[in-house]
Amino acid sequence: MAALPGLALLLLLAWGGSPATGQKRKEMVLSEKVNQLMEWASKRSVIRMNGDKFRRLVKAPPRNYSVIVMFTALQPHRQCVVCKQADEEYQILANSWRYSSAFTNKIFFAMVDFDEGSDVFQMLNMNSAPTFINFPAKGKPKRGDTYELQVRGFAAEQLARWVADRTDVNIRVIRPPNYAGPLMLGLLLAVVGGLVYLRGSNLDFLYNKTGWAFAALCFVLAMTSGQMWNHIRGPPYAHKNPHTGQVASLSFNYIHGSSQAQFVAETHIVLLFNGGVTLGMVLLHEAATSDMDVGKRKIMCIAGIGLVVLFFSWLLSVFRSKYHGYPYRYVV
Repeated sequence: MAALPGLALLLLLAWGGSPATGQKRKEMVLSEKVNQLMEWASKRSVIRMNGDKFRRLVKAPPRNYSVIVMFTALQPHRQCVVCKQADEEYQILANSWRYSSAFTNKIFFAMVDFDEGSDVFQMLNMNSAPTFINFPAKGKPKRGDTYELQVRGFAAEQLARWVADRTDVNIRVIRPPNYAGPLMLGLLLAVVGGLVYLRGSNLDFLYNKTGWAFAALCFVLAMTSGQMWNHIRGPPYAHKNPHTGQVASLSFNYIHGSSQAQFVAETHIVLLFNGGVTLGMVLLHEAATSDMDVGKRKIMCIAGIGLVVLFFSWLLSVFRSKYHGYPYRYVV
């Protein structure tokens, strides 16, 4: 019985070597990983990974660094407009960290494209892109390590706050200069200045209430239909058949079935419906306040009521298709 501990020790040395040897081996593997990542990061702030690189450098231990991974689909045939916009912001974030004075080897930024690492998507049971996940230095990713894209958006500043929450690494986002804003402002000032110069003796057009009301109405209709959401998220125009790439002439291909997303065509439809309701209200107002004869005012009243009823009913039908279970309807 006394020989059993010695035998166990011999078996341990035969199979795994001494604890010190195993620790040195881990340190060597870790050093190789860090050196490899640092070499790639020096060439490109966002490291592109396939399945083998992801499993070896991100999933497999040992690891004393965090890896922020964007899972995306950037190939043109995927038609993921949001992926391209998110990639631009992600590159800004990674460049801001890579070229900052606080840069260390404790965090790296990587990317897995579906066409280069579909096995990784299958391994993680992922079926959507883009998705951002933080793989911490110790342990497995927790719930908070998956970025809430639908809630926060993909701006580099928002991503930086999330990275700071998960890794304690604070990144000051530095954006490249953008001259589009100043140029547009200068063009607008030039147009206004030109109009004032050409019509300096007659500035009554600046006090035209109808013109200002029409401009304000167009702006309100554009904002309430979701045009700003389109500008920020870049959704597709409509749902396309993944096999043919064609848009079938069916209503649900133009109206997204979820309340968390929309198509560009959907915003155009909602804008048209809101415009129809607005036109009906204007006709009702004119029928009640104008000095026209009674017959014309009746026609305007009937037309206004018809427009309001029809287009408001269609608006409710769109609302029901997005918020399933909504119990109310109006005519249709």
